[in-house]
Order: sequence, then C-alpha cells, then structure tokens
Amino acid sequence: MEFDLPRAAALLVLIVAVGTAGLIGSGMMPLQTTLMMVAPSMLLFGALAFAIGVKHGQFRAAHA
Repeated sequence: MEFDLPRAAALLVLIVAVGTAGLIGSGMMPLQTTLMMVAPSMLLFGALAFAIGVKHGQFRAAHA
C-alpha cells in the first residue's frame, strides 16, 4: 500500500483518536484535561515526527 498525504494524515488522526478514546475510557484523567491538553499535544507530536520522517526519507532516497 502506498502512502500519500491524505492517507498518512488519516492514519495519524486515527492513531490519536484511538489513544484519546483509551484515555477517556480508562478514566485516568478528567475528560476536559484529555481533550484540551493531551489530544492536541499528541497531534502536534505526531505531525512533527511525521515531518521529520519525511525529510529523513527524502535524504536517504537522494543519497542512496
């Protein structure tokens, strides 16, 4: 399966949604804290890691 930007973004959102649902379902922290602090930070970290991974992949493809 080839990953293009829409599929990769959808996969990132799906992973964050599953993680957020798990935190909400387990009752580890209040709902407002989970939705206002944890979910956005998970999305930001995922997007940052994705961007670094793309740049690293481009570097490896160019210097192979």
